Order: sequence, then C-alpha cells, then structure tokens
Amino acid sequence: MTWDLLLAIGILLSNATQLRPGDAPVGPGEMCLAIWIVLMLGRETIRLGPRFTPALSRVVIFWLLLAMAESIGILTSYFTADPHDTNALIHDLTAYPLLAAVCVLSVVGPNAGARVHRVAWLLVTLGSAELGLQALQAWNFISIGTLDPWFWERMRGWSDNPNQLAFQCAMLGLLCLHLADVAASVSARIGAVAAAVLPIYVGLLTRSDTFGIILTVAGPIFLAIKLRTWLLLHQPRLSARSALAWIVVLALPLLLLGTFVQFGSSLAANVRGLAEDLGKGDQQDSDKTADIRLHVWRSAFSRGLDGGMLGLGPGPHVPMPASIAADRRDPAQDFSGGPKLETAPNGTPNFEAHDTLLDIFTQGGLLAVLSLVWLVATAFLQTSRTRLDGLTTLLCGLTIFSTFHLVIRHPLFWFTIATCLAAAESRKLSLQRRWS
Repeated sequence: MTWDLLLAIGILLSNATQLRPGDAPVGPGEMCLAIWIVLMLGRETIRLGPRFTPALSRVVIFWLLLAMAESIGILTSYFTADPHDTNALIHDLTAYPLLAAVCVLSVVGPNAGARVHRVAWLLVTLGSAELGLQALQAWNFISIGTLDPWFWERMRGWSDNPNQLAFQCAMLGLLCLHLADVAASVSARIGAVAAAVLPIYVGLLTRSDTFGIILTVAGPIFLAIKLRTWLLLHQPRLSARSALAWIVVLALPLLLLGTFVQFGSSLAANVRGLAEDLGKGDQQDSDKTADIRLHVWRSAFSRGLDGGMLGLGPGPHVPMPASIAADRRDPAQDFSGGPKLETAPNGTPNFEAHDTLLDIFTQGGLLAVLSLVWLVATAFLQTSRTRLDGLTTLLCGLTIFSTFHLVIRHPLFWFTIATCLAAAESRKLSLQRRWS
C-alpha cells in the first residue's frame, strides 16, 4: 500500500511543474517516481525477474521499438547535420527512461490488475484533494508560497501551463467514470462519482478547448459503448438491460428525427453557445488559434518528411510560427506568470506540433508512430473485448487530447495505458474462470 501511495503521489506531483525548484528539470513528483522505480526494481531483482504476462510483453515491445526509432532519428539528424536544441534533446533523453520504467513496472507481476486498481483509487481521491487545494488558492482562500495559479484568465494551478492541468483533470474525471462502472458496491460507485466533481470544475476553469470537447462527448461515447455491451450480452434469456438497450437502439432514430424537426434551430444555437462558454476566447481568438495550429501541423509533417520518415531524434523540431515569435518580441506582451517561453539559440527549430502523433513523427519517424498506434489500439481492443466500458471511454478521451497536445511526457498518460492493459488482462482471466 505504501508503494502504491508513492506511485500515486509521484504521478500527481509530476504535473505540478511549478513545484520544481528554480529551473530544475525535476521536482518532488519525479523524485517520488524515481524512489518507487528503485524499490520496484529491487523487489523484482530479489524475485529473479518478473514473469512475462501479455500486458508486460506489449509494453516492453513498444518501448524497445520506440528506443530503436528514436536512436535512428538521432543518427539521421547527425548525418544530415540537422540543427537541434541540445537542452530539449537532453530533457527528452532523461524523461523517456523514467516514463518507460513507470509504464513497464506498473504492469509487472500476476497481480498487476489489482495493483493498478488500488493506485487508480488513490489517484482520484488524492487528486481531488490536490485540485481542491489548487482551487482554494486560485480563489485566494489560501496562499502557498510564490505559486501563481492563474495564467491570464485561465487557471493553471500548480502547473506551468493550463493545458497540463486540463489533461490531469480530464484523465482523473474519466478514471472516476471507470471506477464507478466497475464498482462492487453502491457506496464505492457514489464515491467514484463524487471524486469526479472537482476534476470537472477545475477543468472548466482552465478554459481548455480540448477539455470542453472531452466533457461534451465523453457521456455519449460511454452510453454508446455501454449499449453495445448490453446488446451483446450472452445470456440464455433476455435480461432487463439487454431489453432496454434494444428499445433505445430501435427508438433512437425516430427520437433524433423528431428532435431535429422540432428543435433543430434552437439546439444548434445552444450547442454554439456551449462551445463558446467552454472555449478560452472569442471567435477571433479561436480562428487565430486554428490557423496557428494548422500551420504548425503542416510544418511538423514537412519536418518528418525531411528526415525521410526516419525521425530527427528526441526533442521538438518545428520552427516557431511567425505570429508567436512576433508576440514574444513585442514588449507590450506580458508573459510573466505564464508558462516558460524559451527560444533556442541561433534560431534552431524547437517548437512542438502540439499533436502527439506528429511530434512522435518528427522524433522517431514512421516506426515510432506505428508503434504508438499499435499500443493504443491494442489497449482499446482489450478493454472493449473485456467490457471495461469506462476504460474504453478513457482511451477515447486520451486520443482526443493527444490530437491537440503532446501528452506522452506525462506519467499519467503511461499509467493510463498500463491500467487499460493490466485491468483488461485481469478481467479476461476472471471471465475465463467464470465461464469454465
């Protein structure tokens, strides 16, 4: 239990980048994770190594492929004399082993499913407490050192960037959905639902567009997946859930048609208003953000092609958009209290695509992209086949967030993947024993 607590605290505090002393690349979260990794490695050494389960085999294969892809990218960058930001390169070379260890050690052992379930409960409970403290500080009820919880009108809590906090809120909220779905008692289900209140509230305060999208679509996605599960239940007699699912499926087309005919115009207006409320700016800001994002995506794809789809090694490789560079040169733009805005020496491209697959494409080429897609797709199929509908929804939310942000440097991302694989394997063994 103590080791599980150490892992949960490390994952949560690794997102609190303002807690890092000065410009240090590590903070209390990374230190907790490092201690947990050392303890786990010591335990597995005493046990003479772990037994390779399907979940462990998958994550080991992925990290070997990613290491190979990144190494090829480094060689490609060297032989083509492609300029790179040395500090960013060292940062990623330090971060990837830590992330790999968290992912691999989370699925080690035959009881990995039970362990990640315990850690998930610790994450949502401690995460709610942490978010509660950040909300109290944001509304000036308490003061914690020199931490600044706001970036302009967007809440960032203890993170450097509001999107970091939004990612944590989204993952914790969807993790609560999974825990409520698999809860064995009514009290546990109520506790999981209650733990989702603060992640949703704080996530809205970040004014993240991506969080707004996930909040809007997570419910319908979960309901659709749950209906599919009820429809495919293998039972000798038609159960109440299966009957309800068939009624909904048969009535849904007529219901949607009637709603569209009578309330189409007002519904469109309400959806538009909801999107504006969840967004972080007006229409002009949204258009500017979309233009910058599309420009960066095209640049990232071009950079990946320049490397022959072999990658250019760890670190960011996209040139900074001209509009952002102009804002940074403008003395009227006050970035104090906001995220660190660093520029590489000699104009070296060190901007990120803010899309996980494109950033991976620039780093490790096509091999890295295919490896990540394979791992996530495998986790999706495993959770879908074992009826872990909450985790399947969580993976959908994770995919949405990764489309607009680089999330693979978050330990929470890799714990989520490990949870899906380990929980699906545990559920599969449980179902096999039940059917036998």
